[in-house]
Amino acid sequence: MNVTPLCPHHHSLLAGQELTMSSQEIADLVESRHDSVKRTVERLAERGAIQLPPLVDVTNHQGQAVAVYQIGKRDSYIVVAQLSPEFTARLVDRWQELENQQVMQVPKSLPEALRLAADLAEQQQQLKQELAAAAPKVEFVDRYCSANGSMSFRQVAKLLNAKEPEFRMFLIERGIMYRLGGALTPHHQHIEAKRFEVKTGTTNTSNYAFSQARFTAKGVQWIGGLWTAYKAQGEAE
Repeated sequence: MNVTPLCPHHHSLLAGQELTMSSQEIADLVESRHDSVKRTVERLAERGAIQLPPLVDVTNHQGQAVAVYQIGKRDSYIVVAQLSPEFTARLVDRWQELENQQVMQVPKSLPEALRLAADLAEQQQQLKQELAAAAPKVEFVDRYCSANGSMSFRQVAKLLNAKEPEFRMFLIERGIMYRLGGALTPHHQHIEAKRFEVKTGTTNTSNYAFSQARFTAKGVQWIGGLWTAYKAQGEAE
């Protein structure tokens, strides 16, 4: 088995090759376990939201052989949106850093120089296409980052451009919320994770006890990532 050394993260850095980021590096960026990131990649690929990236054997800093996925730029955004959308800015910064580090080979002959010029023109065209494709995602991230304080179910549905009945079913089917006395109530583990806050009280007039669940800013970002992955899966099908 050929094992490529990993120092400390494995990237494709040759001119003319697509730049990739390893699943291990994404795990480090979003402060998640590597096996959890790999499972997310596999689930998204099964649903057709991304293509299954190549699996490469590398050696980590402890000298152990580890299998990592080499993930392209577009798919890395979908993976992070599913895992931890609050870390999207970190991913954007890391891609910029990687692209600035990309090795440029100095051509030694005229044919090499012409080939390099063609590669650069191709990369520039690809970058324009990527930016056009990423525009809705960037707008989507901006909307979440501007969400401060807690928001009601209706406000979050509007923020996500989601139809309320579809969004309600999405929350129920995924075990995020359930109906209690006609109101949507979050499951306990999501309240514990501070994705929701539940306000309780009594009405002054009829002394009727009520409770209202609201998404926290953290919850809005989290559900936004899940909803995007869900919609991307639907479009892929």
